[in-house]
Amino acid sequence: MPIDDLPPDVRATAAVLARPQPMRRGSLGERFMKCGKPTCACHRDPDARHGPYFVLTRGVEHTTRSRFLTPAQADVARTQVARAAGFREQLEEYWQACERWADTELEAAAADAGAAKKGASGTRSRRRSVKRSKRS
Repeated sequence: MPIDDLPPDVRATAAVLARPQPMRRGSLGERFMKCGKPTCACHRDPDARHGPYFVLTRGVEHTTRSRFLTPAQADVARTQVARAAGFREQLEEYWQACERWADTELEAAAADAGAAKKGASGTRSRRRSVKRSKRS
């Protein structure tokens, strides 16, 4: 199908999706942790824990993969995760536009079928009688 025949909403969302950009699945979180020194204040006071440590987390093949990041990397990853969220929203818009387009095709096919003469299928099959057993 030529691109000129596409519905405008499908063409617009496809154009947005076609622009590549760095993005990342998963989420970015901050962790505050206890250290290995038993005399450190972080063991007694939860507010004295060490951090924040930035962690990028993502599910891969039924497991969770985590990766620690520096603060500079966390800023970049935060932007990438936000881009991915926007991409998913635009992808959903694209799906909805394509489904509206598909519904239009279905309605057109139904209208074409309805335009054909009803009852033009020829002879109807005969109804057969049900055989009864000899015992009844």
